[in-house]
Amino acid sequence: METVYKIYCASYEHALLLVESYRKDPRLQEEILETLNTTVPHTGASDLSFFLVMPVQRVTKYPLLLGKILENTPTSSSVYPALQAAVRAMAQVNANINEYKRRREVATKYNKAEHLTLRDRFARLNTHSIAKKTTRLSRLLMHEAGIVAKTEDREYDDLEEKFQCVVSVVTALKENMASYLGHLEAFLLPTPHNCELQIDEGPAQQYRRLAEYLHCTGLPEFKRRLDRLVCQPLCSLSDMLVGPQQLVRKRLDKLLDYEEIQERKNEMGSVTYDEEAAMNTYLAINALLVAELPRFNQVALQLLGQILCSLSALQWDLAAQVLHQAEKELEQMPHGCMPLPNFWKMVEDTLQQSGAQIRTFCQTFETVTPSPVTQPLNPAEERKVHSLVSKHGPDRLYQVTSNISGSKDLDLTLQRGQIVALLQSVDTKGNTSRWLVDAGGPRGFVPAGKLQPYCPVQSQQPRMQMPALESSTDRRRHSYASPEAPRLQVATFTPAFQVVAGFSFTARSPQEVSLQAGQPVVVLEPHDKKGSKDWSLVEVNGQRGYVPSSYLVTIPMQETVGWSLPV
Repeated sequence: METVYKIYCASYEHALLLVESYRKDPRLQEEILETLNTTVPHTGASDLSFFLVMPVQRVTKYPLLLGKILENTPTSSSVYPALQAAVRAMAQVNANINEYKRRREVATKYNKAEHLTLRDRFARLNTHSIAKKTTRLSRLLMHEAGIVAKTEDREYDDLEEKFQCVVSVVTALKENMASYLGHLEAFLLPTPHNCELQIDEGPAQQYRRLAEYLHCTGLPEFKRRLDRLVCQPLCSLSDMLVGPQQLVRKRLDKLLDYEEIQERKNEMGSVTYDEEAAMNTYLAINALLVAELPRFNQVALQLLGQILCSLSALQWDLAAQVLHQAEKELEQMPHGCMPLPNFWKMVEDTLQQSGAQIRTFCQTFETVTPSPVTQPLNPAEERKVHSLVSKHGPDRLYQVTSNISGSKDLDLTLQRGQIVALLQSVDTKGNTSRWLVDAGGPRGFVPAGKLQPYCPVQSQQPRMQMPALESSTDRRRHSYASPEAPRLQVATFTPAFQVVAGFSFTARSPQEVSLQAGQPVVVLEPHDKKGSKDWSLVEVNGQRGYVPSSYLVTIPMQETVGWSLPV
């Protein structure tokens, strides 16, 4: 009786609000009055509130009625002790109902999630609220520092831990489902079944029919069932967690207030009315959470288990449907009933046959394709190449194999056939697919896959000589040589100036390199990573490192500037 009346009396105010909302709908109100006049005409009731108040009034009359019976019962009667116990029991029932109703009112006050703007939050600030929040914060810091002892409630702590586990699981599952739906949407974007295939029958058409089934029937139906059986219940469960989360946070605030007031009460012996009300508020919230969190955790776990079971069942159904449809299409293929070992043997033979055909085609292509005409460099490009050679050496020259459009900061935009010099085969993040190059003026990063080592060709001018090309791969580069041409020596480049160490330098860290006075060096970058020109990145005897720029000097070469033939 107590459990039933607790729930009814605590929900009575909400029921009256519903009745009030019914009055705003004339059609619904007319139907309610017609039903009342038909079923209970003798009561003369004009509204549902007449019946809703009767259980609330009845439970409060039980102690009075039992007390009246007890007054008119002789003390010597055998039922007198039972009547006394009944009076005490009903008085306790009414007290418990009132306490439960008060707790629910407190919970209703604090478990509403308020979405306030920053302006609204500032408008709520006043001297009292600032002082209260400051007191709570100082109390919390003293708890964390161990200055004052925390009020321990082992029963509540265990319940809250289980509740927070439920919250984290629901949150993670909700995020995973959102990601899963995103992947499903991405999977449905391609529509291969809408492509026009000039193939009437065969595996291509069978795959097209399977793709059409997946995109038009299987996956859309799976998505609708997933939303109805998993996503919507999961969102509802997530919304159910908001109220208890608010109460848990509010309990911590009220606990800090309770400890502060209790400490003051122990010192002074009494507290004010408002402080007493604050203590009772904490006790009410704590008692309500201890009483209702076990049931809430149990129901939430049951709902979560049902959601997971629904997800598993949906996945199982989808897999079964797709497998059934695939088997139907597979039966129509020539090798649909072929044993698995024979099928793999057929696949291997087909791949080998296709590989042999490709190799034959490549050989035929190499045989019948005429050798391209040699394309010497123009004077301007030749001067730029000569400058790059004098700075970096011939072994660091590369040629751009296709147009490059710079899309990031420090990227270069280059045209196919341009000559660049390699500075570093790695970018600032250690990525070896982006190289730092010198394009004869601007420096920046380019994709390593679009560069190949540069081989100079024989020019009509007397300063260049064609290198020998030894393989069919080399014949696909920017410069070509006729297969019948005689084998030539590789060109040697002689720079006009040379950088040497003017003074000896001893490295003091792994990023630096040691130098001897007069030792030739190759300057890779005339500055450090921060752009300071006080340090230069150089290469000496295969080692790279930084040296002071003031230690380096540039001296002219005695040999003739330009392209020279080997001796």
